[in-house]
Amino acid sequence: MDAVAQNLITLGVLFLLGLLTDLVGRHTPLPRVTLLILLGVAIGPSALALLPQRSEAWFPLVANMALVMVGFLLGGILARSAREHGREIVTISLWKMLGAFLAVATGLLLAGVSWELAVLLGAISTATAPAAIADVVHEVRATGPFTDTLLGIVALDDAWGLILFSLCLAAVEATNGQGGLGALVFGARELGGAVLLGVAVGTPMAMLTGRIERGEPTLAEALGGVFLCGGLAMWLDVSFLLAAMVQGAVVAALARHHRRPFDAIEGIEWPFMILFFVLAGASLHVASLAALGPLVLAYVLLRGGGTLLGTRLGAKLSGVAPTFGRWLGPALLPQAGVALGMALIAAQRIPKLSEEILPVVIAATAFFELVGPVLARHALRRAGEGA
Repeated sequence: MDAVAQNLITLGVLFLLGLLTDLVGRHTPLPRVTLLILLGVAIGPSALALLPQRSEAWFPLVANMALVMVGFLLGGILARSAREHGREIVTISLWKMLGAFLAVATGLLLAGVSWELAVLLGAISTATAPAAIADVVHEVRATGPFTDTLLGIVALDDAWGLILFSLCLAAVEATNGQGGLGALVFGARELGGAVLLGVAVGTPMAMLTGRIERGEPTLAEALGGVFLCGGLAMWLDVSFLLAAMVQGAVVAALARHHRRPFDAIEGIEWPFMILFFVLAGASLHVASLAALGPLVLAYVLLRGGGTLLGTRLGAKLSGVAPTFGRWLGPALLPQAGVALGMALIAAQRIPKLSEEILPVVIAATAFFELVGPVLARHALRRAGEGA
């Protein structure tokens, strides 16, 4: 079969299966994110191997396009919710980060794991999966202060996580004689560059928003601005997710009376998300779940417990309603691409840890991407804001 025809047939089938998955998800305990990932596992190389081999090359492009849109939307949510829940978001997100990091790092050290691996896995454990959480919120049509706080925390999570990861990587490199200052410079460049780029692209976009017609012109403006920001971030080797978040926050802050670009992105992101989650499932190697069994189990349990305890403590200190402390933790358990990116960087910079750190994070990601969205949907409903 001609390659172009095969690609079009594959895309058509995936979009229709995504539609069917959405319908099934409304009548089962499983959210559509988990169902799409399971679909990807089933048709991927770990099971039936039904996807064409060239589809593996689609994933980086599809994943990056989906994540920059999610980052842009989260930035807008963060800017709006920060005006009402800013102190609570910062407090809870910081304690959530510390809870996960300390639990994983300390627990693994006590279990006899090397301190380098323990602190790096601790830093990686702080990352969440913004795409999965945002999609669950959209699926159950959740709105309200709990949802705003949750999405605000998700938007800050990866920024805190990147900062902590850069510090831990610098410490490990310094003790291994590899120049820890280089890791600090790398982290500062990645974070600072992303912020500057988000402001640089977001400011003119905010000035343009509302001055063009609704409909197709607005969609072209929104996609052009978001993809330009993401592409420049990748070209400059800075965090494209953080850059997109800053861009969205700048647009929301400077163009408060216009939601047009956010509405446009919300209206078109779902087809990209279908491909993102199916291809993510297909890229997971299920066998890795058992490759380092005890270490994977310890990481999963420690990250889960640390996230729940840290979030609950942060909620108590910030003075939010008890419901927030009870259910924010379970809603923040999904973990995906950002954690894998950190693991890949750590494996490249500290080669002696690559055979342990990558399989552990890949296996844990498979678990949290399957179970996390289920818990997130349950938490939103228990908090009274999910349909």
